[in-house]
Amino acid sequence: MKEEVKRTLAYSEESYPPMPTKATLRWRKNILWQAWRFVVLNVKILKIVVGGHS
Repeated sequence: MKEEVKRTLAYSEESYPPMPTKATLRWRKNILWQAWRFVVLNVKILKIVVGGHS
């Protein structure tokens, strides 16, 4: 018996990522959300840097 092999063709619909929803796009454009995520990311980086210099 032969096993079926599923191959994805280049440039087919399956090879592209899914489109973001309207809610996702709204969050990405929200300046307050971006500022909050910026602060959170910087705190994480600061923890790593301070922990490495102890």
